[in-house]
Amino acid sequence: MYRWEMPELAPSLDPALRPVLEAMNANGMGSLAGGTVEDARAKFRMLTVDARQPQHIVPVGSVEDLDVDGADGPLPARVYRPEAEGLLPTIVYFHGGGFVIGDIDTHDNQCRLLCRDVEAVVLSIGYRLVPESSWEDGAADCEAATRWAAANLDRLGGGAGALAVAGDSAGAHRAAVVAQSLRAAGGPPLAAQLLTYPVVDIGRDGEYPSTEENAEGYFLTRADMEWFESMFAAGADPESPRSSPIRGNLAGLPPAVVVTAGLDPLRDQGDAYARALADAGVPVVHRRYDGLIHGFFGLGLVSPGCQAAIDETTAALRGLLQP
Repeated sequence: MYRWEMPELAPSLDPALRPVLEAMNANGMGSLAGGTVEDARAKFRMLTVDARQPQHIVPVGSVEDLDVDGADGPLPARVYRPEAEGLLPTIVYFHGGGFVIGDIDTHDNQCRLLCRDVEAVVLSIGYRLVPESSWEDGAADCEAATRWAAANLDRLGGGAGALAVAGDSAGAHRAAVVAQSLRAAGGPPLAAQLLTYPVVDIGRDGEYPSTEENAEGYFLTRADMEWFESMFAAGADPESPRSSPIRGNLAGLPPAVVVTAGLDPLRDQGDAYARALADAGVPVVHRRYDGLIHGFFGLGLVSPGCQAAIDETTAALRGLLQP
C-alpha cells in the first residue's frame, strides 16, 4: 500500500524557508512538474504570478511589452528601464522552467530586481518552449533575440552601454549557450553573463551527487528534472555544447557570475561549470549559498537569507557591468 512520507529537510536549510517547504510538501505542492504540460504551466504560474500581491511588485522606471526578432519570426518580450538615465548596460534575460514551463510573467519580479539593483535595462525574452517547438528552436530564438538587442540598444534605452546575458536554471543554460555562440561567431561582444543555478550537462544527472542528495523536498525534485528531460530528450544531443555547454570551448567567454544553492539538485552542475570557466581563463565570481534552494532568486520576500543572496548577486553583476 502506497504511503506518502514527508522528506526530511536538512538542518542547514534557511530557517525562513523551512515552514514554506514543509507546507508545500504536505499539500502536494512540493514538485514543479508531472501531469500534463498545461497543468505544470498553470501550477508554476499560480506560484509565481497569481499569489503575488501588488505591494510585492518591485518598482522600476518603466516597463514596455514589445516584439523582438526570433529565429523564425517575432517573439514576445518585455523591457524594463531603471530610474537612472544616460549610458546604461543592457541585460538580455532568459527565464527558467525546464525548457517547458515559465514565461515573461513568471519571471517579472526577477527582471525588475535586476533592473533596479544593477541599474540596467533588462530585456526579457519569451523564447519558444518544448514540446510545442524543438529544443533547438528555443536556443536559436535566444541567440537571435540577443543579436536584435545588440542592434537596438538605443531603442531599448541603454544607448551604447555594455551588453550582457542572464538567466536562471534552464534560462541560464540558454544564456551560457548564447555566450558560446556569439564568441564563436565573433560577436556581438558580451560584457558579462549571469548564470543562476544553471543546468549545463544534459542527460548526466546521475553523475552529480547533488541530484540524489537533494532529490526531494526542496521545490525542484529529481522527478521534476526527469519529467522535463522526457519532454526534450529527443532533440537534445548530450554530447553537443548546444545541449551541454560544459562540453564546449570555454576560452574567451565573457566574465561570469555563477550562483548555486546548496540544497538544489543542480548544485553540482553549476559548481562544475564555474570551475570549468575559471580553468579556461574566464574571470568568474562564483557563490554557493548552502542553506538555499533552487528558485531562491524569487523568494526574497519570504526569506532574508534569499534576499541577501539576491543582493550579493546583483552587486556582483553590477560590478562587471558598471565598474
